[in-house]
Amino acid sequence: MNLTTEQFQKDFKNRLHHKFSIETRDANATELFQALGSLIKSYISDDWREDRQDQLQNQQKIAYYFSIEFLPGKMLKSNLLNLGILDIVRDGITELGLDFDAIAEAEKDMALGNGGLGRLASCFMDSLASTGLPGFGNGIRYKYGLFKQEFIDGYQVELPDSWLKSGNIWEVRKDHDQVDVRFEGNVYMAENPETGKLEPVYENPRVLRGIPYDTAMVGFENSQVNNLRLWDVEIPEFEENKYYSINERRQIQDITGVLYPDDSNYEGRKLRLVQEYFFTSCGLQSIVKKFKKFDLPMDDIHKKVAVHINDTHPALAVAELMRILVDEEGLEWDRAWNATVKTMSYTNHTIMSEALEKWPEEMIQYNIPRIYQIILEIDRRFVEEMSPKEHDDLINRTRIVQNGQIHMAHLAIIGSHSTNGVAKIHSDLLKDVVLHDFYTLYPDRFNNKTNGIALRRWSQISNESLSKVLDETIGREWRKDASKIELLEAYKDDLTVQAKLAASKKLNKQRLADYIEKTTGVKVSTDAIFDVQVKRLHAYKRQQLKLLHILKLYFDLKENPNLAIPPRVFIFGAKAAPSYYYAKSLIKCINEVGNLINNDKTINDKLKVVFLPNYNVTLAELIVPAADVSEQISLASKEASGTSNMKLMLNGAVTVATLDGANIEIKDAVGDENIIIFGMDKDRVYQYYREQNYNAYEIYNSNETLRKLLNAFVDGTIPNIERVGQEIFDALIKYNDEYFTLADFDSYIEAQEKLDALYTDKDAWNRVSLINTAKGGRFSSDDTVKRYAEDIWHIEPMK
Repeated sequence: MNLTTEQFQKDFKNRLHHKFSIETRDANATELFQALGSLIKSYISDDWREDRQDQLQNQQKIAYYFSIEFLPGKMLKSNLLNLGILDIVRDGITELGLDFDAIAEAEKDMALGNGGLGRLASCFMDSLASTGLPGFGNGIRYKYGLFKQEFIDGYQVELPDSWLKSGNIWEVRKDHDQVDVRFEGNVYMAENPETGKLEPVYENPRVLRGIPYDTAMVGFENSQVNNLRLWDVEIPEFEENKYYSINERRQIQDITGVLYPDDSNYEGRKLRLVQEYFFTSCGLQSIVKKFKKFDLPMDDIHKKVAVHINDTHPALAVAELMRILVDEEGLEWDRAWNATVKTMSYTNHTIMSEALEKWPEEMIQYNIPRIYQIILEIDRRFVEEMSPKEHDDLINRTRIVQNGQIHMAHLAIIGSHSTNGVAKIHSDLLKDVVLHDFYTLYPDRFNNKTNGIALRRWSQISNESLSKVLDETIGREWRKDASKIELLEAYKDDLTVQAKLAASKKLNKQRLADYIEKTTGVKVSTDAIFDVQVKRLHAYKRQQLKLLHILKLYFDLKENPNLAIPPRVFIFGAKAAPSYYYAKSLIKCINEVGNLINNDKTINDKLKVVFLPNYNVTLAELIVPAADVSEQISLASKEASGTSNMKLMLNGAVTVATLDGANIEIKDAVGDENIIIFGMDKDRVYQYYREQNYNAYEIYNSNETLRKLLNAFVDGTIPNIERVGQEIFDALIKYNDEYFTLADFDSYIEAQEKLDALYTDKDAWNRVSLINTAKGGRFSSDDTVKRYAEDIWHIEPMK
């Protein structure tokens, strides 16, 4: 069926009127959403999707994207847009006297991710389907996600995010694809009397069952439907006769309970390890089961299957596929290893050593004993292979098992044919610094794939007024081909087009202003600069630098209330990991500075500070189109790529940035005059590391402005932060400012003064904003997944 034909659209509208007029005219918004969702799902039915999946597997190679996170947001508008019927449904709902926006609002965000990692995975799912590429997702069906964030007395409070309370209309449970996963117990090798081969024997394992739930990933106006498979856990019926205490049953339920359990203690780390093996084993068993239907040799699996390890969380896939191929399919080790390496590929998403997962040997040995044995054998053979060719020091640094720990990044690199970074500077740092030893061993495996965003969600769905201006100015081809957005640059000096874009921005700012007042009670002016920093809260992302800038402006205004600066609204959105106390203290400080500034009438509303709670995809869709300024101020060399920078520039925000992550490629795209760069570059940062001569106290002591700002955290100037203020002060002074916030402060203030000057020249500002939008198409995830498909996965669009 061509899902966008006129006949389909007419048929859908008729069904819409029938279903809503007969069944749901008196229903509430949630019930109306469920009814509309079920109608949409009938057009992308499960049977059709499964037949298509088998057809794909028989004829073409498929990529499977393994990720601990997916962050798709709400699916209603995305599915309607991609089916080509968003306007038809909106009009049909309106004709029935119903509120389409209220129905769409009733949908819950799918709480399956935290930040950039999960959002990137979901952008890839959208782009794979929209480019016609056969690519499926594999993850965990979290019942509560990360957490729902609220602020009480300025502090972050974590509550369960019960997004599944009313069910998930988009998913389909697939009992016939259930698999069993073994944990714990003892494993020893014994000879099979029939084959004479050594085989593993499991004693007293704990067996858990993985139940798949499938969600259709609909391509944009191309009839392609891919699949996102998420796994839930149950106790198999043959295990039910065993005694499980209430606590033990709760521990099992926790495996698919929350994303990123607290890893500050042993039990939390153990749970995270179990989660990672559970969804990895479930996914690979399911893939192998389908591959076997086509009667091909098992060591040819790489010809039909590509498995992608998205960061280190699914790195156990290397050992698990070896277990399946050797233990269950009887392949000799070398043939199995060759097939595994050709099947697996790995994306590294971080420079931060803390995020390169390492597990205690005994934890893996106890919880997944057969996987432990396989990892030891992979490690032994790696050393054996490299010993004749490389120095012992290099081999010891790159081993998987070192000093009682198992290094997941090492397993992923050794067991994959490709390792990629996610921005040019990031990939260069991997090769030159972070993973240099592995680059020495496997230079041909390393490559770069700069991240991208799904432009459909971040323009057509979240910013309809901007999309309308683009349609009127450059035509509609950009909706299918993001590169066509660059045609807008021809209008950079066209005051009429600039005015239309400015009017669109004003409309989006008003929507956000209304939301801010409704949720926080703070009234903000749409004439002010909307200065936005939305991203996971971490010291290296330097929300503390933004806070110092806010305090400087506030103190300047207190000294001179008539100071001629454009009014600003500072907008934050971020969650702090529950055990990351510095980040939670910073949230408290930002909220208390906001209370101080927002209630000070002497500054005449020239500054407002708003920290919007529970930042998620839906809130981002409200903030991003309204932003005037995009704050991308991480310490150079620390942000792998970033994607909020891409979303914000596409929507016309002017970027203030360090030379970090994809900021560099944005700078190259828009030109030096259309972005504001500040701070040290990576070479200066690494010079500090080499020379070990950074002295935060010396900077503090020699800079009167910084002394005043930092003392405000501990001298009572900012109310209600006695303890947390001291923590921020100590991090910057006593513990020597790990992320060089103070070193970049003066440069950052100069950058902000340039921004003020630019904003006061409306024509110049509008020109810069337009150019940023025009260059936004360069960062489409459609193009990114095409590069993965061609260079790494070796998959082709559906014929």
